[in-house]
Amino acid sequence: MRTRTATTDLALVAVFAALVAACTLVPAIPIGVVPITLQTLGVMLAGVVLGPRRGFLAVLLYLVVGLAGLPVFAQGASGIGTLLKPSAGYLLAFPLGALVTGAIAAWTRDAKVWRPLTLTLSALVGGILVVHPLGILGLMVNAKLSLAKAVTVDLAFLPGDLAKAAIAAAVATAVHRAFPALLAARVRTEPVTAP
Repeated sequence: MRTRTATTDLALVAVFAALVAACTLVPAIPIGVVPITLQTLGVMLAGVVLGPRRGFLAVLLYLVVGLAGLPVFAQGASGIGTLLKPSAGYLLAFPLGALVTGAIAAWTRDAKVWRPLTLTLSALVGGILVVHPLGILGLMVNAKLSLAKAVTVDLAFLPGDLAKAAIAAAVATAVHRAFPALLAARVRTEPVTAP
């Protein structure tokens, strides 16, 4: 039997998967082998707003839909062939980034005074310390770059991702102020009854 909680979770996962996809509609900034996009903002938002499980599932859904062939990746890319592109490491890291971001956000949810700071820290850890190393690995494997060159390419993303973390934290702070139970652990579910 479906529950209100399951229905709400499914809706949130779908909406945030669509949000990550919508972030690719803003034109990418070409800087070399991998363009700068807003995808990491969507990944950070999924984690800090939805928490670890739903954030992970939302970004995983986005990834699966793109790999299945819908043009939801940067610059309209899609399909399994994207795993051979230099950006593959970043794409594959996105669900894990959302998971870590959400886990830290949920773990620190009771730090009311420091909430914007803890949410920013959550986004920085998941969005940068998780996504960037895997992105660097993807650059080394698919673009055949040395570690030093891959790190140099990756450094171009840091200023934007720092700003995205602050934006994600500001948005999440407002969302959690309006919906304080959004990150709370679910202890029971209520069955949906027919009208």
